[in-house]
Amino acid sequence: MRPRFRLRLTGPFPETAARYGRVCAGMPLGFLLKGLLVGIIIAVPVGPVGVLCVRRTIFHGRLAGFVSGLGAASADAVFGIIAGFGVTFVADLLLGYQGWLRLGGAGFLLYIGIAAVIADPFKATQSQRDPEGLLADYASAFALTISNPITILAFVAIFAAIGFNGRAATSGRAAIMVLGVWLGSLLWWAGLAFASGMVRLTFDRNHLVWINRGSGGILVFCGALLLGSVLLQLFR
Repeated sequence: MRPRFRLRLTGPFPETAARYGRVCAGMPLGFLLKGLLVGIIIAVPVGPVGVLCVRRTIFHGRLAGFVSGLGAASADAVFGIIAGFGVTFVADLLLGYQGWLRLGGAGFLLYIGIAAVIADPFKATQSQRDPEGLLADYASAFALTISNPITILAFVAIFAAIGFNGRAATSGRAAIMVLGVWLGSLLWWAGLAFASGMVRLTFDRNHLVWINRGSGGILVFCGALLLGSVLLQLFR
């Protein structure tokens, strides 16, 4: 009776198989870290949304500032989805109407800025955000961020620069990258809200008055500047 031999397919070399397994296991973490870096790079430039986040933190508490940052991070994630998954028809739609979106963003900035200038800073610091107020904070920050669809092109350029293109741009890796973008952007906004909350207790009444006027004035200036640039593009 002949002995039976059972063949086990373990790969050419055990060392090679183990190394391949470690590389595959590390790839999701690598793309997550890349997305984290992209999210921070996109969120770091201080603009109207940053001013709005700091202002809300100072006058309404850290939670209001964090929720506002969450809205901005969600909009960044939407842009990341469009760029990472190559949803070209949505990108073309947003970029095709970017003039009108920016016009709406300019009007919204003017409204928020004027309301901030005329608001009573002392009354604002004594009020806590209710769920409806926090939802409004989230929605307004999301709307302001999404009204600048040119950010999609920035995502495309950054993704290409870090090597996320061609065969590397699979659906699974794109999902990991987008998650990283959202986490990176949220990390920046959470840090900004926390830092603003740390110093808000050191402000006296005069400081609050000038912060109220200054932040509102910056928002009005940004809105007027954006409105002027959009009108020049639409009617030139």
